[in-house]
Amino acid sequence: MNKNNMSQQSFGQRILSKAFRRISAKMGIAWIFLLLIIATFAPFIANTAPLLSYHAETGLHFPILSLLTVEDVIVLSVFFTGLLLWKLSLSHPLKLGILLLVIVISSLLANRFVSPPAVIIYDNYRNASLQSADWQIMPPIPYSPRDYLRDYGDTGLEAPFAQPIHQTGSELEKVQANRLHWMGTEENGADVMSRMIHASRIALGIGFIATGIAMFIGVIIGGLMGYFSGIIDMIGMRLVEIFEAVPTLFLLLTFVAFFGRSMYMMMVIIGITSWSGYARYIRAEFLKLRKQDYIQAAIASGLPLRSILFRHMLPNGIAPLLVAASFGVASAILAEATLSFLGLGLVDAPSWGQMLNQAVQSSSFHWWMAVFPGGAIFMTVFAYNLLGEALRDAIDPQLSQKAGVS
Repeated sequence: MNKNNMSQQSFGQRILSKAFRRISAKMGIAWIFLLLIIATFAPFIANTAPLLSYHAETGLHFPILSLLTVEDVIVLSVFFTGLLLWKLSLSHPLKLGILLLVIVISSLLANRFVSPPAVIIYDNYRNASLQSADWQIMPPIPYSPRDYLRDYGDTGLEAPFAQPIHQTGSELEKVQANRLHWMGTEENGADVMSRMIHASRIALGIGFIATGIAMFIGVIIGGLMGYFSGIIDMIGMRLVEIFEAVPTLFLLLTFVAFFGRSMYMMMVIIGITSWSGYARYIRAEFLKLRKQDYIQAAIASGLPLRSILFRHMLPNGIAPLLVAASFGVASAILAEATLSFLGLGLVDAPSWGQMLNQAVQSSSFHWWMAVFPGGAIFMTVFAYNLLGEALRDAIDPQLSQKAGVS
């Protein structure tokens, strides 16, 4: 990148460009992007219903579309809109506004037109497919996360590749006996790999949305504290100290005990108890930036406060916030996994922490229930930590020289 292009970038953009030159940051981004793809297309990767089936009398069918939920439609809409906006040269506030509009519209349309069956009998898909389809295309993992294989009659905890193969009996019995579970099954007979894939959506959702809520609150309060200082800064710091004294995990346990288990409640609680750290970072940056000549010129020009804070000051003070955000996402994922491991997570939705809990519930240790969910939690938290370390080293010139990033 030449010097002219670098001079046109904000401080935050230069820090991001420097950080992502590191191999560790690229590895972290690659893992997170892989999880994002898996979480977005989870219904098409792991599902009992065929992706496509052909019947001589009725033609082509897409059975999997009938099982898509409102959440699936919203996630797919946001993903493709995000890809489109990434290619368009629009301002960041406009991109954010378009994305929020797409979320609202897709939510309204999905709630109006998407109606998956209240009770899904997965056995019917296997039996109907064998009896009437001329040919069909199945997902890579032909099991839904809540498909407990009741029609097999002998399901439960099974190690990976432990299923016997029989060549006798009817065609249905052969298919049942030849079922393959790459990561084994859990205590109710559901495929672990399918649950791992669908659980990635909960992990990423908890991390991104909870951190987004915390950053939104922290940037506004911290920005006002740093820009005005004085009495506003003093009141804001007292508020920060109050929220820093709130134990997030015990507050989550209390809300679960009184109001039940809800993923959205977890996101909100983690978000509103984690903003204080972001507020401190933004406050420190804004206290430094408000004395800069370009900020004084913006004030003298009569620009509105919103423009001064979020268009001129925030892009040059957001780099330390990104470091904290990368660690914050990892902390949110760990908080949800901890709650699920304690048996207080979501009731029916698959979760990495919930599966980790099943490894130690019975008298014997089931290694596959510990290795795969535990490995996914470790890799995801490690990826965010790699990003945080790269950003931190890019911000600090001394650390950048030691790391070989210039």
